[in-house]
This record gives sequence, structure tokens and C-alpha cells, in this order.
Amino acid sequence: MLRHQAIKARHTARHNTRIVATIRYGEHDRSGQVINLSGSGLAIQLERPLFASVGARICVTCDALGLLEGSVKWSEGVRLGVQFDRSSNAWAKVASYFRFYHTTSRPKR
Repeated sequence: MLRHQAIKARHTARHNTRIVATIRYGEHDRSGQVINLSGSGLAIQLERPLFASVGARICVTCDALGLLEGSVKWSEGVRLGVQFDRSSNAWAKVASYFRFYHTTSRPKR
């Protein structure tokens, strides 16, 4: 008999971005780009690997969003998934970014 495993699904929409950012893990800083963003987290592609374990506390800083704090959800080479702290104002910062800064490029006809 097969048991059904609980699978966590993303409940917020993800948007592709190219936001220059810096990530801090302990005493280590890495530059990179936020490649997708939602109200609950982000994915960042770094210039070089950052060996942070799942659950590790990190800070992401960028001009468009300010300081965002969270924990590592996944790590694959130079890419990291970050889940924002629920007690933070990350949702408001992300909403503000999409309202004032983010533009969607459309193909030319």
C-alpha cells in the first residue's frame, strides 16, 4: 500500500527578475542576481558557490528591495532558494518593488 506524502506547494506567484544583490551568510558575502521573486521568497544566482546548508540564516541586500532576511530552502551549485521570515516586512517590500520598479518586457512586433 502506498502512502501519500505531504508535498508543500508554492502558494504565491513567482516573477522572473534580474536584480543585482549581495547575500551574507555568517562572515561570507557573495554577489549575484535575484532571478525570481515572490512574496514568500526568492531564488538567487551567485557569482560563485556559497556552501550554506538548508535552514541556514542569511541576509539578502539590494537597492530595489533593501534588506531581506530568511533561511536557505535549497541549494544547487551557485543557486540558492531563500524563504523569507514570516515576521518580517518582506511581503511589503516585494509588493512595493513590483508596484514601482519592476517592468515586464514584451516582444517587439
